[in-house]
Amino acid sequence: MKRTTKSILAVGAIALISAGVAGMTSYKFLQSRIAASEDSFHEIFQQNPNVKLASFDMTNAQPIDLTQAADIAVHAVVHIKSTQQSKTVTQDVQDPFGDPFSFFFGDRGPQQRQYRTQPRVGFGSGVIISKDGYIVTNNHVIDGADEILVKLNDNRELKGRVIGADPSSDLALVKIEGDDFPTLPIGDSDALKVGEWVLAVGNPFNLTSTVTAGIVSAKARTLGIYGNSGIESFIQTDAAINQGNSGGALVNARGELVGINAVLSSPTGAYAGYGFAIPTSVMTKVVSDLKKYGTVQRVMLGVEGMALAGNGAMLGDQPLDKSGVTLEQKRKELGSNDGFWVRKLVDGGSAAGADIKVDDVIIGIDGKKIQSFADLQGILAQHRPGDKVQVKLLRAKKEMTVPVTLKNAQGNTKIQKEEGMEILGAAFKPLSGEQKRQLGLSNGLEVTGVTAGKMADAGVRKGFIILQANGQPMKQVSDLEDALKSAVKSPDQVLFLTGVFPSGKKAYYAVDLSQKEE
Repeated sequence: MKRTTKSILAVGAIALISAGVAGMTSYKFLQSRIAASEDSFHEIFQQNPNVKLASFDMTNAQPIDLTQAADIAVHAVVHIKSTQQSKTVTQDVQDPFGDPFSFFFGDRGPQQRQYRTQPRVGFGSGVIISKDGYIVTNNHVIDGADEILVKLNDNRELKGRVIGADPSSDLALVKIEGDDFPTLPIGDSDALKVGEWVLAVGNPFNLTSTVTAGIVSAKARTLGIYGNSGIESFIQTDAAINQGNSGGALVNARGELVGINAVLSSPTGAYAGYGFAIPTSVMTKVVSDLKKYGTVQRVMLGVEGMALAGNGAMLGDQPLDKSGVTLEQKRKELGSNDGFWVRKLVDGGSAAGADIKVDDVIIGIDGKKIQSFADLQGILAQHRPGDKVQVKLLRAKKEMTVPVTLKNAQGNTKIQKEEGMEILGAAFKPLSGEQKRQLGLSNGLEVTGVTAGKMADAGVRKGFIILQANGQPMKQVSDLEDALKSAVKSPDQVLFLTGVFPSGKKAYYAVDLSQKEE
């Protein structure tokens, strides 16, 4: 029995040793095969030896802690309820059973009908940026609101008033009365890196104080949602942003505000992977202007052109102009695949007064790289008229830097202050139904009084009926106010009025809205 046991043990030991040798041999063989495979790969694909790996210490690796940043943010993010009250609206209607030729024989034309609109309520978010109650939010959150109610994280409810709004950047400044409110420290959005952790804090679907986490997916994104006059240089994030998050905070891991959540990109209206925030580099300048001047001070570089990067897939081999040159050919000719290609200079613009020429490629401003139109917009949105910047150019494939003094849309360096209807020095009221009937008019604003101001300077007299202002029909006083705001921001700064006097005499006036040098 003992001999048998010893024999079995000996056989087992031999088998174990044999298996170990076989395993070691197999491992050595497999290792040599892998090494040969790796050698073959690196021989075929030559990688850049200067690329550095991300530093990672397995022993000290810990999940990133966002709890402190979230705790700071939720107290400074508020819920905003904006209400538009019911209004009486007058609408022109044509009698479908009336004589279609009656208008040509002196009939009064379309009939007018009045109806009341339903109250409208919207919800969004905002961020307290000063202890005395200034709140930044999106313009679309408060646009048209007759009443604003702000709810704090501690459930206090306070009435808010709009200090100023800027549709071009979709930002607005709201004020609540009080002191010692919690605030969020302002971070440097330019220092954000793609892949960095961020939090989206707001009130989606009226769920107050909601925090979601994600990373910065991209920077300087443009979506084309604000039209030609819009300022778009968004931070893209995959932190969940839904309806109600608008105006809320995008916060970095240190608890600093780096963006104002503004846009949800989704085919369904709910979160589908990406949201977009306005960077603080743009926000801080816009709200500072709104508080100090009542309007945003904008600069125009005065160039027309296109970004060389990002348009290749869209344009393909299509010619850029009548010469037949394609984008790829132009890139080779200019010596760059990115940057902003200058195709035209605007008369009186900032670039026309500096050493910038057609076919220059703008590749940087004040040390910041320009790769896309969004980069250019984002940097210019941080400046005011009169600021001096250093523009880095590529001309004839050679780099150079030129100084540029930035101007506004009017071609000067003056600071523009918000001017209301008071600058006109006149009073207005919509025509009554009886006046419309007697004069055969469907709309118009009557000048009921004129004092010292722009109207008197232009020769406008009491009793004049304004039918159009800069080509827009005048039905309500708010129509004239809108036309005035647009005219003040235009290069000409002129309000062209078309109208009649009660006697039937037609009249035309050009109201100069330009401001005198202080």
